Amino acid sequence: MIQGTASTVGKSLLVAGLCRLFRQDGLRVAPFKAQNMSLNSYVTPEGDEIGRAQAVQAEAAGLAPHVDMNPILLKPEADTRSQVVLMGKPWRSLPAGTYYQHKGELWPAVTGALDRLRARYDLVLIEGAGSPAEINLRAGDMVNMAVARYAQAPVLLVGDIDRGGVFAALIGTLVLLEPEERALVRGLLINKFRGERALLDEGLAMLEERAGLPVLGVVPFLHGLAIAEEDGVYLEQPGQGVAAESLAGVDIAVVHLPHISNFDDFDALKLEPGVSLRFVTTPEALRGAQAIILPGSKNTLADLAWLRTQGLAEAIVARAQAGAAVVGICGGYQMLGRTLTDPHGVDGCGPGACMAGLGLLPVETTFCPRKHTYQVHARVLAGEGLFRQAAGSEVTGYEIHMGESRGGRPALEIVRRGSEQLAQPDGAVDPSGRIFGTYLHGLFDTPAFRRAWLESLGWRGSGEAFALRQVREAAYDRLAAALRESVDVGALYRLLDETRMKRET
Repeated sequence: MIQGTASTVGKSLLVAGLCRLFRQDGLRVAPFKAQNMSLNSYVTPEGDEIGRAQAVQAEAAGLAPHVDMNPILLKPEADTRSQVVLMGKPWRSLPAGTYYQHKGELWPAVTGALDRLRARYDLVLIEGAGSPAEINLRAGDMVNMAVARYAQAPVLLVGDIDRGGVFAALIGTLVLLEPEERALVRGLLINKFRGERALLDEGLAMLEERAGLPVLGVVPFLHGLAIAEEDGVYLEQPGQGVAAESLAGVDIAVVHLPHISNFDDFDALKLEPGVSLRFVTTPEALRGAQAIILPGSKNTLADLAWLRTQGLAEAIVARAQAGAAVVGICGGYQMLGRTLTDPHGVDGCGPGACMAGLGLLPVETTFCPRKHTYQVHARVLAGEGLFRQAAGSEVTGYEIHMGESRGGRPALEIVRRGSEQLAQPDGAVDPSGRIFGTYLHGLFDTPAFRRAWLESLGWRGSGEAFALRQVREAAYDRLAAALRESVDVGALYRLLDETRMKRET
């Protein structure tokens, strides 16, 4: 099990890298995270919703993602409330304090999923969440030491040296663990190291002496890994909203909504040469953008209200009238329409909530309790404007939404949803072909569609079109190679052998 001294220390990435490493060595390996909190989610082939990080880790392990890899997914709807997705389906919307009162109902799902994975695979790599030293949450723990104790899994504790204070974080975490928890920690990992390794030697020796544990690796800071991010922390880094005048190539502005979800929809666009993609929060940052994208949202009505208070709603409409392309994905598509109505209160603003959209598409949206979660194949119906070069082409993606939108000329036609063959219109496009919306996440991962859309914006790319999956595969191999060089892999195998022998006896 990989646990960390805090969130964002790199647990998810390390598990992905170890999944690839052990797979390369011939082991059948699977990832597991009992409880994930993220607005970046993924739909499995069976139509279940899990955290994006576990989908990434499954890819690295050479597996199709499965709901057993992440039995509980928490999708924040506000600072103190989350939708609880249990075994891939919406269960309840709960305040944080109330959630922990349901451990008796949720814990069997955690242990059942883990038991099934352990029965099917040679090795299960478990990821913790946040820190195991959150002593105020210990009684309700279902993801850190509670899981380690249940599985009797050796724990590697990870600290992030890039943020500073890594020695205090590691020692402090160990001090706050209970004795039986502390006994499960078998090694330490230092992550995101930049600089000269020799400068760490003295500190590592003192750390090992005080902790009574070996440091099993110092993992370097890996730049430019094209692996999907789990949460929005990296969107808050400086420089995301650079003014358009200073950028080269096609300029695309993605609105950074407060409840933004599935922002990895745009990873493939970022990787194209000659494309400047940035996340923005102000009307001024839209200046000069050739295309504006409204992404998915976990709380569409609240984010639409935020667009208006920020002045972004008016600015988006003005840029559209000036000729900029505008795209809405999922919740963003709903915002582009005329009205959004929530009779059951499923979007988080209370039953009966109703709000005017931006009016850029003749679409009416009604939120409903049923959640649509499917992998889909579709074809492009529209053939004018930005769709001229993409007309008739096939695309793949996935749906995660709790609303139905009607009206306008459809942009796409879904031809397969899961295993079902059908012919169902999706999305809408305006008469010019410059403005469109769709419920399909992952649309830009399809190379032909992505490049056709970019070329309609004036992009003149070079080289062969790339498939995002191939880029990801190369990134997993690079990550595994870095771990082989920086981590004592022999010590990991000795821990595995020790654990196996204990279980057999």
